[in-house]
Order: sequence, then structure tokens, then C-alpha cells
Amino acid sequence: MTPQLLHTLILGFAMMVGQTDRPAHTQSTGIADTRPVHTYSVVARDPQTGELAVGVQSHWFSVGTVVTWAEAGVGAVATQSLADPAYGPLGLALMRAGKTAPEALASLLAGDDGREVRQVAMIDAHGRVATHTGERCIAAAGHVVDAEAQFSVQANLMANDRVWPAMAQAFREHDGDLTDRVLAALEAAEEAGGDIRGRQSAALVVVAAESTGRPWADRRFDLRVEDHPHPVAELKRLVTLQRAYTHMNAGDAALEKDDFAAANAEYAAARKLAPDIVEIPFWQAVTLVGSGRTDDALPIFREVFQREPIWATLVPRLVPSGLLPDDKEMLARIAEQAPAPTAPSSDEP
Repeated sequence: MTPQLLHTLILGFAMMVGQTDRPAHTQSTGIADTRPVHTYSVVARDPQTGELAVGVQSHWFSVGTVVTWAEAGVGAVATQSLADPAYGPLGLALMRAGKTAPEALASLLAGDDGREVRQVAMIDAHGRVATHTGERCIAAAGHVVDAEAQFSVQANLMANDRVWPAMAQAFREHDGDLTDRVLAALEAAEEAGGDIRGRQSAALVVVAAESTGRPWADRRFDLRVEDHPHPVAELKRLVTLQRAYTHMNAGDAALEKDDFAAANAEYAAARKLAPDIVEIPFWQAVTLVGSGRTDDALPIFREVFQREPIWATLVPRLVPSGLLPDDKEMLARIAEQAPAPTAPSSDEP
């Protein structure tokens, strides 16, 4: 199927469903799935890396399942207010077929009689961005599109009309990477008043500039906080934790290439980001043993076992799985790193 034919079919569907005999307010590209997701969000592209992102927070359970859509090498979409989730997959399909974000958004709005209660933002892989805030979105509602900086922020049902300008300013002024800038915008929205109802859930999706054909590898972040008293803060914590595990994976990859200096640097970065996660140094030690560096692994095992002795019982179970060699002497050396069992007190029966 050619891109042109795909686009024709998608646009034809979008227009067709807007011409049914249903009442005007229910004629849309999937209005049966409409959800009242009043919220604030960001869509953005990093001009240096080409990565694409969409982030959101709302006083609505599991907001990420409705609002956030992104595909590597294609674009990102946020669909909210009286949200029609169909804008997500259809918008991505149109951009994948070669339409710009403004063209894709215009096409879908043209087939949606409920457009005036929608708030939708789209950005494509070249940074072209467009946003629509319907006239009937609940106040305070509005958006800021910055074509030069390649982002849009949008909000509705806010406590005041300072929320989305504050988001735009925070995104522009933050010095971090794309993920950090999206989080900064979400935090700024909260500080400016945020959703008038409060807060409940948040989500973040960041994808690579180009598709590898492996969607799981193309998603830099795909995180959701479904129900939490402080969802943006929790989302920020999860981002830090994922960065730690990303460093862990990079360390493992470096060891596969016998680049021990790089591996140690990655493991150190992981432990710095998540010092309370005992599992991170445990698997670092296991990987070091597997690469023949048992002496380097033993102090790490000792630290892990002292913090949580239960991990020592896992070591022999890794042999049948091939994660540790079947070497009794080596296994004994690892076991010696565990603290001695505490003797029962004389007062115990």
C-alpha cells in the first residue's frame, strides 16, 4: 500500500464518520471513546537529537492511556479536554503517510463535529507543530505554540490562565535534555495553579528520532503514574529510576565488548542515581563474575548481602540458568561474603 493510498483511506474514514446520522455533538473520529480528560500537556521535539516527547498530568485516572501517543520517526500527539483517543493513532498514521503535523490535525478536525470541545496538539518528526483548542473547552483553556523551539503546551480546566504560559517559559529556559524539559514544564504548570480539580495521574513518552523497526528499543521513556497524590513528582522519580537502569544496560553491553572501564563507569552512574535499589549492584556483581572478574565482584556481593541477606540465597539458583558458572569454589567464595547467621539468644526457648 502506497503512502498516498493509506492517507486517502485514513482521511476518508475520518470524514465518513463525521457524516453519520448521529447528533452533531457525537459525530467524530471515534466519539464513542470520548473521555473527559481535562488536563495540561506538552508535545515537543529536540532539534539536536530529533527525539520526540509527549507528557501530561490530569485529575483523571490513568491519563496516559488516553492522551499520550508517539512513534519514533513519525511524531507525537496529545489529545485531551473531551478527548477523542482516535486523534492519537489516526494522527500518527497521517504523519507516517507523509502529512505534516498541521496537515494531519486539520484533516482530522475537518471530520469531527465535536472539534470545539477538543484540545489536540501534534508534532511531526521534522518539528512542525500544530495545536487546536476548541471554543467550548472548559476555561481556563489555551495553548502556546513555539515553532522555532519545536514544542507546544496546552491546558484546559485550569485554575487560571497563567498555567500554559508558565509551562512554555519553563520548557524554553530549562537546560536539561528533552525529558527534563518536559518535566520542567509539567512542574511549572503545578506551580502556576494547575488543574482546578487537583491532580491524580501523569504520563511521559519519549521516542527516538528514527525508527529501528523495534518499538521497544525506540521508546526512551514510556512511563505512567496511574493514581498518586503527587503524580508529577512520582513521574520524575520514575524517570530517574529508568535512567539508572539504562546505565545498567549500557554497563552490561560494555562488558560484552570487554570494555571494563566503560562498564564500571555505567554501573557507578546507575548506583548514584538509585542508591537504594540493591538489585542494581547485585546484577553488576553477577555480570562481573560472568566476565571472569570474580575478585572485583566479591566486595559488591558483600555489600549487597549485608544490606539484604536474602540475595545470597539467589546465587546458586543462577547456575542452572547459565547466569553463573557451575564452579563450586567460586560459589563458595561468593557465599562467604554473606553475614553469618545470628545465633539465637539464650532467652529464646
